[in-house]
Amino acid sequence: MDNLSRRLLQASCAVALTAATASTAQAQSTGKDLKTGNKLFEQENYRAALPFYEKVLAKDPNNAKALFNAGISYMSFDKEKASDYIYKAQKLKPKVSKDVEYWLGRVDHLNYNFDEAVAHFQAYNVTLKKNDQRKEELAQLIQHSKNAKVQFNSPKDIFVKNLGPTINTQYSEHSPVISSDDKTLLFTSRGEKVTGATGQFTDKKNNSIAADGEYYEDIFETTRVDDENWEAPRSLSAALNGKGHDASTQLFDNDTKLLMYRNDNNGDIFVAERTATGGWSVPKPLGDNVNSKSYEGDAYITPDGLTLYFSTGRYSEDGTLDLYVSTRSSVSGDFGPAKSLGGVINTRYDDDSPYLSRDGKTLYFSSRGHNTMGGYDIFKSEYNAETRRWGTAENLGYPINTPDDDSYYRLSPDGSYAYLSSYRIGGYGEKDIYTINYIKNAIIQGKVFSARDSVTVIPGVELVFSGAQADKTALSFRDITKPDGAYQVAVLSGRTYQVAVSKDGQNIETQEFPVPVSTNDSTIITKNFYVNYIDTTGRYAYKPIYFDTDKYKLRPESITELNNLTQILTATPGINISIEGHCDSRNTDEYNMVLGQNRAEAAYNYLKKQGIAETRMTTVSYGERRPAAPNDSPENMQLNRRAEFKPVLQEGQSMPMTNPGSTGTGTTGTNSGSMGTGAGTSGAGMAAPLTPGKSKVKMADGTKVKTKVDEDSDKVKVKTKGANGEETKTKTKDGELDGKAKDANGDKTKIKTKVE
Repeated sequence: MDNLSRRLLQASCAVALTAATASTAQAQSTGKDLKTGNKLFEQENYRAALPFYEKVLAKDPNNAKALFNAGISYMSFDKEKASDYIYKAQKLKPKVSKDVEYWLGRVDHLNYNFDEAVAHFQAYNVTLKKNDQRKEELAQLIQHSKNAKVQFNSPKDIFVKNLGPTINTQYSEHSPVISSDDKTLLFTSRGEKVTGATGQFTDKKNNSIAADGEYYEDIFETTRVDDENWEAPRSLSAALNGKGHDASTQLFDNDTKLLMYRNDNNGDIFVAERTATGGWSVPKPLGDNVNSKSYEGDAYITPDGLTLYFSTGRYSEDGTLDLYVSTRSSVSGDFGPAKSLGGVINTRYDDDSPYLSRDGKTLYFSSRGHNTMGGYDIFKSEYNAETRRWGTAENLGYPINTPDDDSYYRLSPDGSYAYLSSYRIGGYGEKDIYTINYIKNAIIQGKVFSARDSVTVIPGVELVFSGAQADKTALSFRDITKPDGAYQVAVLSGRTYQVAVSKDGQNIETQEFPVPVSTNDSTIITKNFYVNYIDTTGRYAYKPIYFDTDKYKLRPESITELNNLTQILTATPGINISIEGHCDSRNTDEYNMVLGQNRAEAAYNYLKKQGIAETRMTTVSYGERRPAAPNDSPENMQLNRRAEFKPVLQEGQSMPMTNPGSTGTGTTGTNSGSMGTGAGTSGAGMAAPLTPGKSKVKMADGTKVKTKVDEDSDKVKVKTKGANGEETKTKTKDGELDGKAKDANGDKTKIKTKVE
């Protein structure tokens, strides 16, 4: 080997050795981070474990184990990210964990994929032995997904609003307590601003950290700025802090006393009193009939201070929470022995967070049992004064409840809305505080104007607002404009309505109108409608008939309307009519004049068969020249494809007519405005069907019309000559139209097209 080759080899080995050393160091670092993350994960310290897993994934994005554990850790902070991580881990390594199907079911359930969740739970169930205790949990989880699907598919008209970042943080906020004047809010937070207590762990800011890696809970207070905003929260930890978690429960006795939770003695219920300076006294625990060595979590005291509802694990074999009630003794002032609210309220799972309506007739509480959507759901039960029993627990439904924990439901002082704490998609992190409002009606009022001048009001117009409730049940609200064109309807807010505007049974147009959410009963919205409408409110107003695109065949509904018209004309022999044919603007003016005439004649022929004398009818075509609406939508174009009926003569007047006969003599008549422009038309001014022969007609405006129809009626020629020199020639044969036109200025136009 020469010196150059030797040096290259040495250099290559050095590079390889350096790369190998770096790779080994990186692997060791990744392994160390993964090991630390796993240790914290096993302690259920998920928030602390996540940074280590993310370090691993930054270096090794396809580390299935890190993805899987990180996904589980994210379930309380970011449900969608949790799903992405666990699914990716399972794709990279199908057997990343023997419990992977279980966790796929959990994240699918939290992300509203209920059918998929059930499939994963069932797949996991197959892997368990018959006597495995987890089968019971799986059965419950499957039922949760089925319950959730039912509730999600039949939502309530509820407006759920996050209180925003002034109150909520990336950590957990819960237990809202509102003052009697609705201006002060107390709540519990596990955010970075807590002072906590001396605990097992301490972070860099010397805040106490609980064993689960989260901050301890503290009570905060904030004052309302306006309907939408709150002041920056103030900590009440100076007097209220105990050795661990502290949580707000209820203000009572004119807001001078605070019912609260402390972590003392495994969790007890305390009372603090407001001091003369506006602070709080040192909390005192309630008596032994309420507190015990077991966990007492939440409570509600009636306004008179005599009855306490609370949750406790004292009486259950496995420590699950049940709801109990205790009455204060009028002699000693202490609360007496507790009594269970019974099996209609309490389940074999946790039942917690009791709250009574102001009248004491409705009990709200949180439960992991009954027909929950998953985790805690809010339920209510009505009290029967006759039987002195609570009624069946009713799930408040979606969107109050979600597939995750929903609890601490508290009504506002006037009962018009509520607060609750919930883990849900779209929040700021963990549990957030929300307001719950029932969506209310909004008053929609305004006037209907003619779009032609935006000034003329149109009375007698029907407006129908069509929408749907949250559960897809149809909604419809209706009013008819008054003589001044005004209308008013009360509609359920928070949705978009299709507003059908019609008059005399005929649709004018349909508009879309979004109505914003209203959570009070006094919202008024002004909405004026500007519509294209031709007034036919004279003494004799007959309904038009409509045609399909490029057709003049009568529809079934047109036959019905023509039968009605026949009855009217039979009953009023002194009335004669002009039948006017109209088109949309899809084709040329020349073509549409012919099509309009065919439509007029179709109605004429039908009325003639029904016994209406030819001398009482005349036809005219306006083609596309007199639209009822702009030709800017399929709906408006349909309004233009029509035949209208106008009264033209009163009793005693005559209309010169010549019946078509074998000689082919045409008809004459005073068809107002029928050929004033001289545009070509097949049979313009004719009041009879085309029959073989020739005819000549002179219109009232001087226009001359010559028509020639072959023996088999398969070829028709029409010539017109106007008083100003304008001319048209059209020939129709075998379904084809060939036409020429010259206007008064000498400009020429040709047309050749199919005639349907």
